[in-house]
Amino acid sequence: MNDQPQISRPDSSKFAATPPFAEPGVPHIRTLNVPGMQALYVKEVRRFFKVQLQTIWAPAITTLLFLVIFTVALGGAGREVIGVPFADFIAPGLIMMAMLQNSFANASFSLLVGKIQGTIVDYLMPPLAVGELIIALVGAAITRALLVGLALWLAMSLWPGVSVMPDHLWAVVVFGVLGASMLGFLGLITSVWAEKFDHAAAVTNFVVTPLALLSGTFYSVDRLAPWFQTVAHGNPVYYAIMGFRYGFIGTVDSTIVNPILTAILVLVGVNIALGLLTYRLLASGWKLKA
Repeated sequence: MNDQPQISRPDSSKFAATPPFAEPGVPHIRTLNVPGMQALYVKEVRRFFKVQLQTIWAPAITTLLFLVIFTVALGGAGREVIGVPFADFIAPGLIMMAMLQNSFANASFSLLVGKIQGTIVDYLMPPLAVGELIIALVGAAITRALLVGLALWLAMSLWPGVSVMPDHLWAVVVFGVLGASMLGFLGLITSVWAEKFDHAAAVTNFVVTPLALLSGTFYSVDRLAPWFQTVAHGNPVYYAIMGFRYGFIGTVDSTIVNPILTAILVLVGVNIALGLLTYRLLASGWKLKA
């Protein structure tokens, strides 16, 4: 019996390794969860793209009717505003207004429909940080805004008597993204706060629409009374439309010193403020978690 070879047992300490799962409460994904963000972003884009006739083309056609009505009723032969034809002046503002409204509509629908249908867990349970959730949802809202703007630009470019060829493409892109992200953050805040569709509709009717219509979309702000100019300058949507219009016609209707730089700084500041507020609300779980 003593002549049998002895089988050496491995040292169990050599096989002690990190457990396959992280400790409770400790994040396992320590870097940016790009696949998760991409999945949520694609889900949101596919959601509105499945009904693109309603979410993209219908807003474009409706806004095009504004252009037809205002140019026929107020355009007149040879009428100009700040040195450009009235139709060329109003067209960029209408494009931007449609982009802002649809960015808000998309973002305000995301979490709200989840709360109403009881599927909010689909947004809260995946391994996504608050910042990653915001990037995906606001990114989808910006995508819808850009698609609506592109569809409307194509329609206006085919309309006789209107020139929508950009003079400064960089300004079109910068102000388009800044404006759409601003309303995307506002829509996401509304989606957190609202408990039914009536609440989101109230914000649309009493906040978003007045801000868009009183921002110089259909008129030149420098021709208003001084007190109304002051009110317009306090409207962040005014800076988005002014900068976006500058990208098309190469001029602005403002007496502000360095108006384009001022507009960029205002929009960046408003986006940062709304982004921080959105982050705080989502991180706290207010009206989202029991």
